[in-house]
Amino acid sequence: MEFAPRPITDVAKELGLEEHIDLYGKGKAKIDLAAMKLPARGKGRLILVTAINPTPAGEGKTTTSIALAMGLRRMGKNAVLALREPSLGPVFGVKGGGTGGGKASLTPAEDINLHFTGDIHAITSAHNLLSAMIDNALHFRETFDGDELDSRVITWGRALDMNDRALRRGMIGLGGKANGRPREERFDITAASEVMAIMALATSYEDLERRLSRIVVGNTYSGKPVTAGALGASSAMAAVLRDALKPNLVQTLEGGPAIVHCGPFANIAHGCNSVLATDLAIKLGDYAITEAGFGFDLGGEKFLDLKARMMGVWPRAIVLVATLRALKMHGGAPVKDAGLPNKIALEQGISHLEKHLENAQFYGLPCVVAINVFPNDTDEELALVEEAAKKRNARLARSEGFSKGGEGSLALAKVVSEIVDATDDAPPKAKYSYELDEPAVEKIRHLAQRVYGAKDVVFTASALKDIERAESIGGKELPICMAKTQLSLTDDPKIPGRPKDFLITVREVRLSAGAGFLVPLTGEMMTMPGLPKVPAAKNVKLMPDGRIKGLMQND
Repeated sequence: MEFAPRPITDVAKELGLEEHIDLYGKGKAKIDLAAMKLPARGKGRLILVTAINPTPAGEGKTTTSIALAMGLRRMGKNAVLALREPSLGPVFGVKGGGTGGGKASLTPAEDINLHFTGDIHAITSAHNLLSAMIDNALHFRETFDGDELDSRVITWGRALDMNDRALRRGMIGLGGKANGRPREERFDITAASEVMAIMALATSYEDLERRLSRIVVGNTYSGKPVTAGALGASSAMAAVLRDALKPNLVQTLEGGPAIVHCGPFANIAHGCNSVLATDLAIKLGDYAITEAGFGFDLGGEKFLDLKARMMGVWPRAIVLVATLRALKMHGGAPVKDAGLPNKIALEQGISHLEKHLENAQFYGLPCVVAINVFPNDTDEELALVEEAAKKRNARLARSEGFSKGGEGSLALAKVVSEIVDATDDAPPKAKYSYELDEPAVEKIRHLAQRVYGAKDVVFTASALKDIERAESIGGKELPICMAKTQLSLTDDPKIPGRPKDFLITVREVRLSAGAGFLVPLTGEMMTMPGLPKVPAAKNVKLMPDGRIKGLMQND
């Protein structure tokens, strides 16, 4: 069965959004915020797609999310995707494009992977507008309640949607008095900006500006916090973000609707698409399929403990994506041999899968293990994974969406629909890894022990001071957004599998007052990635006919 992209107006009409879109070319549109007030027209059964910890062998979480939606639609189901926007950092870095792969992709993929509708550029501009106003306040010695901003303790950096290790730390304001006050500065990748997190959590223009106004940028010399609102920056920032707050409508290669909006990283932010996009998918679809970044220990946990808690929703099932190759790497196999049969490495790697299955049970959620199948996977090894899943009351389904599109994910779609349709009652009762009224130290400890399997958490003296400071200025009952490596359950990216008796070290805690969470930085986690030795950018080429090669996994 062959499919061709539909006019985006047809996709909008299917969802009842024809009066609520602004066209951005032929294949993409913005959804007006007035659509948020439309009555629900679907059953809104929420499905969360997450994964084991990623490896260089690949898992294919976005590909599987898209394939699942395609498979459900092939079965005649009303399925709506809600996914994140790709960041140029990973697109040109290690990962490449973020729109799926093969026949399980979004379209127009080139647009989505590059500038899309300008959302990330707007977020970068709003972030840097605040940065410029901070340095302007320093230059003109602006006062706040009679006291000046202390240039030594500015906590707000600058942002760039690119991997650039040389900008992690630097000096600005050099060259004389007219060029600002000399001070140390940092750059974060835009996906790690608090503005990105705020955009992903804001529910309206009013909520957006309220959140922006709460951003804490530093202290006065007397120690009082200074906010974006006090600087007079939040209203202009909200204006810059006006169109960016509107969710984006695109489609799969098989013509199914996909709402793609916001893209905070899950290892240094909360890793979920916007509240607005997820809410629309729930309202408009019988099945709302959303994805959380990286592994269950990061994006999945944050979706449940942070985003779902804030929205007052709960999924009916978890789809846990894995490949035999990735499991073998968690069992000690080198990446060059991960595609070869290796029962011993697979059995050792299955212990890593089992930890994520235990986490699904902890949250009270039924789980489907989706094996993203490769041609040389053996039935014997697939049976080993299926047996391990059964021991944790999970089901296993093979997905061949990359090579076969919706047809290749029918088995997965069938299993998932059976689980979420098993009852017309409400989804399982929400359960969290910590309670909001607990002290921050205990929230972090509960999360590390229950979700990562850590023995304990070690807090540096400066981290404890950060927590004390954050709690004193309104951070007592905020949720936790851990910044941790995505490559391991620990805070050490070199430790795969399922380690035991390890410690998590928290070296710094940042207050994201606007987003509404605390960010503990663990291990050597950085908020500005670097490019790899051979960046994906080296494979990207503009063709004479205007097409771009090298962005997609199947180019």
